[in-house]
Amino acid sequence: MTARVLVVDDLEPNVKLLEAKLRAEYFDVLGAYSGVEAIDTAIQEQPDIILLDVMMPGMDGFETCRRLKASPETMHIPVVMVTALDQQADRVAGLEAGADDFLTKPVEDLALFARVRSLTRLKMMTDELRARYATGKGLGVVDNIDVENETEDARILIIDDNEDQIERLAGALGDEKYIVDHELNPEVAMGRARSGSYDLLIVNLSIEEMDPLRLCSSIRSFEETRLTPILAVVRQGDTRKLVRALDIGVNDYLTRPVDKNELTARAHTQLRRKRYVDQLRSSFQTSLEMAVTDPLTGLYNRRYLASHLSAMFDRAFWTGRPLSVMILDLDFFKQVNDTYGHDVGDKVLQDFAERISGTVRGIDLACRYGGEEFLIAMPDTDLAFASVVAERLRQEIANQKFVLNGGRDELAVTVSVGLASTETGPEDDNAQKLIKRTDEALYEAKSAGRNRVIKSAA
Repeated sequence: MTARVLVVDDLEPNVKLLEAKLRAEYFDVLGAYSGVEAIDTAIQEQPDIILLDVMMPGMDGFETCRRLKASPETMHIPVVMVTALDQQADRVAGLEAGADDFLTKPVEDLALFARVRSLTRLKMMTDELRARYATGKGLGVVDNIDVENETEDARILIIDDNEDQIERLAGALGDEKYIVDHELNPEVAMGRARSGSYDLLIVNLSIEEMDPLRLCSSIRSFEETRLTPILAVVRQGDTRKLVRALDIGVNDYLTRPVDKNELTARAHTQLRRKRYVDQLRSSFQTSLEMAVTDPLTGLYNRRYLASHLSAMFDRAFWTGRPLSVMILDLDFFKQVNDTYGHDVGDKVLQDFAERISGTVRGIDLACRYGGEEFLIAMPDTDLAFASVVAERLRQEIANQKFVLNGGRDELAVTVSVGLASTETGPEDDNAQKLIKRTDEALYEAKSAGRNRVIKSAA
């Protein structure tokens, strides 16, 4: 996996050294020699990851990182601080500035490459969600995302067989108003994690009862926890296990002995990113729903019907089971709009859609076909049974008036229904021909006086 890496250092030899190492691993490398240049380059080139020196004249690495993370154009780009500073306070300061990791010079190549690959994978996933969000934003169907989302009340599960360490970790995290649970048994922990109710998992990579790397791998493979961040606790100097953990999908790590401030800073970073990704996924789901559903009735729209009905028809063809389709048209609906206004007309359409939803099965497809026309596709259903359903629905509409103005008024409406099925179709039948036959049956129902169900002839 390749990536574009921006290396930032005020000393050219340092940039060239990292560039040579990264290019040998087939990364594409950009260079910048000041904080200002780094910000400009990041905005223009959109790298996959930034390796940022701390000690630079003018704008230092901490301030550069803060500005990168404050800008909507660059906040999603992972930042790894690479510096000669080795004090715990410096590490925490970098994390609190928004850095995703803090590596001390001289950097071990194996750890550096693993971290770059790990953060690049994460960014690629985030970029796909951001692209989908941008599309939804452009269509005006999703709201703005809160990039300063709070992490209070986040749920954290500590998986560790060392009770003393659990107590220390839980105590440090409890001060941050998180909801912290713990589990000593790795097998039980997997089940609890798979519930999907946790925002962060902290795993001790020295667990003895089970291979901790296999535990992390299993957690990452579950659909419910595929995107749940994992923060690993690893022994100082255990680079090989750390590299394997990052390759498996662990998001971040702490070395023992664990510093409270570093723990809370790394947990906060992971939780903020989790909330951000959750918002991106939610906005995508919203935009997807908006794209395939009718905003007035909540039923699927014609766009969704165009693709899904073909799949239903193909399934009917291969299984030999009938697919029946009905189109329902509210009679004289234009008069409703002209007499009572479009607000009342919309209310009738909404109530009619609710009655359809209450009639069809879970496997049926109900959609607004256009205007006052609705379509219901019923798989594994012959024409005789579909006729019974259509007639029941027609009678319900005719017998139960629509209630308006908070119950003060009532409106009588009838519906005409056309029916067709694959069992009476030609040899070269397809979804479009099935709809055409249904539409012709509807036209016959309306021509024959409305408020009736007409089946398509063979």
